[in-house]
Amino acid sequence: MNIHEQGLSLNREECSLCNSKAVVYDAENSEVVCSECGMVIQDNIESLSPEWRAYSNDDLDSKSRTGMPTSLAFHDMGLSTFISYSNVDANGATISSEQLSKVQRMRRWNKISSNNRSYHRNLKNAFAILSVIKDKLSLSDALIEKSAYNYRKALDKHIIKGRSIRALVVASVYAACRELNVPRTLDEIADTVNTDSIFAGKCYRLLVRYMKLHLPIIDSNAYLAKIANKARVSEITYRRGLEMLSVIKENPVSHGKDPNALAVAVLYAACLKEGDKVSQAQIAVAGDTSIVTLRKRFQDVKRLFP
Repeated sequence: MNIHEQGLSLNREECSLCNSKAVVYDAENSEVVCSECGMVIQDNIESLSPEWRAYSNDDLDSKSRTGMPTSLAFHDMGLSTFISYSNVDANGATISSEQLSKVQRMRRWNKISSNNRSYHRNLKNAFAILSVIKDKLSLSDALIEKSAYNYRKALDKHIIKGRSIRALVVASVYAACRELNVPRTLDEIADTVNTDSIFAGKCYRLLVRYMKLHLPIIDSNAYLAKIANKARVSEITYRRGLEMLSVIKENPVSHGKDPNALAVAVLYAACLKEGDKVSQAQIAVAGDTSIVTLRKRFQDVKRLFP
C-alpha cells in the first residue's frame, strides 16, 4: 500500500466511541487518534511518510525510489540489474536489427556475470540455507541481517575454505542469536538444516576467534520462559523458578553449566515445590534436552534447595 492509499484509508476511519470521522495521525506515537474525544483507534502502525526529507524538487526526484530495499541477506544485496527480453528501448520503440545482436550479447554477459565467481555462488547457496532457517525458526529480519553480516565477514576472512557452508551458516545464526539475546540453542538451529551440531560448534568458535566477537553471557531467564510456555506450567511455578534461578546464578554451582539445561532443572524443581504435576519427560522435551542431563543438573539444584 502506498502513501496515497494509506491516506485514503485514514480518511475512512470512524471513531467507535463518538462516531466522528475527524481522526488524525500522530507520527511520534504511530497512532490514529480521534480529534473529538481523544480515543486511540489504531496503534503501532507504520509511518505514513517516507524516512527521508526533501527540501527541493531536485531532492524529491533523486530520493524517491521504487523496488525492494537493499539487504545483506541477498548475494548481490538487492542491487543487481536485469535486461529485459522484450527487445524494446526505454521509450517503447522496437530495437533495430543492427542493435539486436549487441543487446543479446549484453544480456548474456549480464546474466552470467553474477554467477562466474565462486564468491557469489557461495553466497547464493549460503543465503538459501539462511532463508530456510529463518522460516523454520521464525527469526526476525534484524537477526537475519546480522547473520548475513557474520557470514560475509567469515567469507572475506577465508574461514569457509575447506569447511561446510551449512555449518558456517548455523554458526553465523547462533552468533547473531547470542549477540541479540535470542534464546536459541546451537542444536536447535543445526537440526533445522540437518547439519552436525558438533562441527557447527567448531565453526562458531572459529568465528569468535577470527572475528574477535565479544558476545554477552547467556541469561538462563530467557530459556526458562520459553521452556515454561512449552511445558504449560502454571504462572506460580514459573515465578518460583525465576526466584530459584536468581539464587543459583549467584552460586558457583552454576559456573560452566549449560544455561538451557540449568533452566530445565530449575523449572522441574519449581514444579516439585509448587506441586505442579509435570513429568521429567515433559520438561526435558520442552527444554530440548535429555532426561539424563535433567537429572544431573537437578542434583546440583537440590544442593541449594533440599
